[in-house]
Amino acid sequence: MTPPSTDAARVRGRWILIALFVLFFGSAAGAGLLRFSGWQPAGMRNHGQLLNPPVDLRQHPPQLIGGGRYAWQQPQKTWRIVLAPPPECQAACVALGQRLDTVWQLFGHNADQVHILWLGTPPAGAPRPAALRVLAPDAALRAALPQVDDPAGVPVYVIDPNGFVIMRFAPGFDPADLRSDVAKLLKLL
Repeated sequence: MTPPSTDAARVRGRWILIALFVLFFGSAAGAGLLRFSGWQPAGMRNHGQLLNPPVDLRQHPPQLIGGGRYAWQQPQKTWRIVLAPPPECQAACVALGQRLDTVWQLFGHNADQVHILWLGTPPAGAPRPAALRVLAPDAALRAALPQVDDPAGVPVYVIDPNGFVIMRFAPGFDPADLRSDVAKLLKLL
């Protein structure tokens, strides 16, 4: 017969082993349950509409309004924020341009990795940040952008360094959401 203190130690050791087993496999099971239920932490969700499949614009190389071609493949990996307003857009486009300028400035040292592409001539009073590239009006390029003629206003698009439209922001979006999503994309490169 074993002394009572040894039996108590053995029982306590078994309970510790069971607790460690439950702690390890229980947390793994909980994580798996959250993963397969579709839950994501708030910081991992994007604010813009992710386009699936992305729209390939490589067949529509844009022309700069001052002459020359804008290359989708840049020497550095460049993300683009694109807007294609109708020609009659005035005050709303000036305000949208100011919001995009603010977003671009907030990228700080990463700002040189982002271009703002304006399809057509910006209205008088619209800001002209260093990242602005004014593209000549192109009906084919404009038509390739998904839901470009939104009755609610002018949508904004994010194009990856290879020329694929990957995200759309509906008219009236929060500029902080655009900045957040593009900042996450900048970290990928």
